[in-house]
Amino acid sequence: MIADDQIRWEGDRAVITMPAEIDITSADEIRQALRAAASCGAEVLVVDMSATTFCDSAGVQAIVDAYNLVDAYNRSAATPTQLRLVATGVRRIMTLVGIDQLMPVYSTLEAALTGGRD
Repeated sequence: MIADDQIRWEGDRAVITMPAEIDITSADEIRQALRAAASCGAEVLVVDMSATTFCDSAGVQAIVDAYNLVDAYNRSAATPTQLRLVATGVRRIMTLVGIDQLMPVYSTLEAALTGGRD
């Protein structure tokens, strides 16, 4: 479940913190929270999965849905949103399913916020 305090602003960058486990039981709530965060008009939206240790295919699909939403928004936006992902414990699965082909994947929140090298 995503609580209000899991979305925070760092200047013009929004950070949404994901729970420790994302599976079929939480994927719809995650998807709704990501939709809300994606539509907030942030210049950069960071999906922070640094504390996530388990993510099944439903969670991966929620991340892909957020990407698709941001991509559709960016087609008509004056200022496009950059979507970035922080993944440590689930980085391997994100790479295996190709999330890194859709958005940059970082090991730390600091790197994702700056867009620097990981």
